[in-house]
Amino acid sequence: LPMASRDVNARRHVGLQLLSSLASAGRTFLGPMKSHKFVVDESTNQSTLICSAVRLIESLDLTSAAGQLLNESIQAQDKEFKTGTSSLLFLVGAWSRAVGECLQQSVPVPAIVSVMAEGLNSCCERVQCLQIPIHDVKKELCSGTAGPKAFESQVCSDGLTSPWYLTCFQRDISAEEVIPRNSCSHQGDDCNFSEFLASPLAGIGSVASVVKAVGDKGSSAQSGSGVTASSRITRKLTHSRHFSALRESRFPGHQGDLQGCLSGPSAGLRGCCGLGHLAVALSHGNQTSVGLLQSIAAYQQERAECSGSSRVNIAEIVTCCVLGLPESCSRVSPGFVTLVPPEQAAVIKHFADKPLRIVLMDGDLTEQYRHLGFNRPRNVRTILEHPNPQGGGAADEWVGRMSDILASFEVNLVLVKGNVCKTFTERCLAGRILVIGCVARAVLGAFAAATGAQAVTYLRQLSSSCVGNGARAELWEAGDGRAVDLGELVPARISAAGIPLLTAVLATTLPCKVQLLEDQFWTLLHRLRHALKDGKVFPGGGAVELLCLSHIQALAEQPGPPGYDRAAAELPGPWLAEHKRAVLRALASGWEQYLSAVLCNTAKAGSELEAGASVDRHLQKAAASGSPSAYILEEFRRGGVLRGGSDPFPDQVTDFKVCDNVAAKMEAWRRALDLVLLVLQTDAEIITGPRRNQILNSPVSSEFKFL
Repeated sequence: LPMASRDVNARRHVGLQLLSSLASAGRTFLGPMKSHKFVVDESTNQSTLICSAVRLIESLDLTSAAGQLLNESIQAQDKEFKTGTSSLLFLVGAWSRAVGECLQQSVPVPAIVSVMAEGLNSCCERVQCLQIPIHDVKKELCSGTAGPKAFESQVCSDGLTSPWYLTCFQRDISAEEVIPRNSCSHQGDDCNFSEFLASPLAGIGSVASVVKAVGDKGSSAQSGSGVTASSRITRKLTHSRHFSALRESRFPGHQGDLQGCLSGPSAGLRGCCGLGHLAVALSHGNQTSVGLLQSIAAYQQERAECSGSSRVNIAEIVTCCVLGLPESCSRVSPGFVTLVPPEQAAVIKHFADKPLRIVLMDGDLTEQYRHLGFNRPRNVRTILEHPNPQGGGAADEWVGRMSDILASFEVNLVLVKGNVCKTFTERCLAGRILVIGCVARAVLGAFAAATGAQAVTYLRQLSSSCVGNGARAELWEAGDGRAVDLGELVPARISAAGIPLLTAVLATTLPCKVQLLEDQFWTLLHRLRHALKDGKVFPGGGAVELLCLSHIQALAEQPGPPGYDRAAAELPGPWLAEHKRAVLRALASGWEQYLSAVLCNTAKAGSELEAGASVDRHLQKAAASGSPSAYILEEFRRGGVLRGGSDPFPDQVTDFKVCDNVAAKMEAWRRALDLVLLVLQTDAEIITGPRRNQILNSPVSSEFKFL
């Protein structure tokens, strides 16, 4: 097989350069004030607005091996956490450039791998002291004593499980109204926030053994051992990290009246002390999604009182994007909201206030559909299964038989997981039977539990015990109570008594923003879920990265512990002690670039030079305080850690604080460094297939060896 080979482990490591180049495109995604990007499809001339690393990487043509590894790392982070991908992408670029500088200084690859891996492990241990337990999050986020009144709302003094929590959402207010600082300061421990939380995972972010930082005189924990290079750390990375081996509801049964209560932005952010502040802090400035999340929390909290469950259940939440309405019309509606054509909307009007008999289909509703695992007889080709002497195709006969089955059971509504035959849909509309396809499995499960229906694979399996009762269908109404008719597609709401399903209706007038709004909503929802799962959060706004930078700089100035001699003897030359400082400074440069980018993106610094100076000032103050961690927490309580010279209120205490997820943030760090070190340890890129001939005739052919 003809092949071409290129040496990538030279001082200008090609793989690291590719990672740095790809990551540079996502620099403006850091911080709450993200810069959006347009992705234009030249084949269709359609554009999409993106604001996340996931969508950016999906839009790029990643033909290189390093680019594909980057894509896999980001997809793995997004699949597990739905957050942290922007930090991962940025740190990949920053550390790729830093490692490239180490190569320019002739630092051995084993030294880079060992010291950077152990340095990151030390950082992960060091920042545990910054974790804020969920039970204390209200006190931490409400600890300001002065400053402008950033948010307004009405909050009562009872706990989350009191009935007032639900009635708070019944008065419409603007999306900008959120929880004030003073609303929580008088409540102390009366706000029983723990009753709403899922039990934290044991062992995640444990603060049982906090490592004292070098120079952190205020810490009472024992001093850590610093960066070591034991035999378990000096092993090479051989794969990327992600390749790892009911009581009756108080709401009306049809839930129509609930639609006004669960309004999105109009519901406001007034919830309970802890949950309301936590949602705002995790939103990173996305107030529209916070309003929707507060509405969801109100409804699920009411159900939690009935069922004993106390968590945000993402499986009971779906989204529906409505194009043509302003974003202020976004809201949460109980049941399943979907878009239907005008012909089906006419049938839904006929169904108003009538209980419907419902059938659930777990598959496609087409003539050719066969369930997974179905095997046709071998060596047999079917010409016509059911001959029809009177003419007409087999498809028409199938449509007739299936519609007769539905009519015989007096079915009014069919929800199908997969695709639906267009001819069959038209036949059903003539008989006033509503058929909706491409319905999520979670929606089918919710209607099965609420109506007693049992999902079937084929309509031939249908029996009376499989048909559910009590479903209702109506046109979805906007905040003013009027049904919405958008012409081509009309939003409709399907519900049933006691159904736990909620639909977040995301409205926008711009087609390019549909995907963006949906991504922002799910990101915030998963942030809250992981915060409840971890049982703690990190102070945001660069607080954790600032402590990492301070810690690594202190380690770089610390002399090596006794274990270094043994580790150095395992490799040729005294490389470890000689290059330790350079490698740790390279690791620290990643945090420094991260903090500078956040300051620039949030307009708290006019330039990278000013941002770097601001970071240096905070590092000096942290070191002078004797306890960098205590200094950072105090700055966080004052309203923000990084307040640059361009900040209009540099000394002003503010109420709005940002928090980050613990597990997601640290996993993003590890994935970023693992990817960089993996690419660093590659020594060749072997290309096979047609691309070899293209390279042979290209200007860069001199860089390759043709085998």
